Amino acid sequence: MNIVSTTDPISFKELHGCTDDLPCYVDGRGDDYLTVYFESEANRQEYLAIPTEPSSLDLSSDSAEWVDEG
Repeated sequence: MNIVSTTDPISFKELHGCTDDLPCYVDGRGDDYLTVYFESEANRQEYLAIPTEPSSLDLSSDSAEWVDEG
């Protein structure tokens, strides 16, 4: 599943229209990934500089047990 976010997570501006020329970040693997679009390259770089905590989610299994269907 591909999830696309057209709200810049730094400026919170909704990016209406064509996103072809906008900077983006793609996170995920295989068919499951998230695409986040940014208003500017500076916002993208600021987003990428945010420290992340290690995930405790075990992605080694192909089961969908972690998928919320509710």
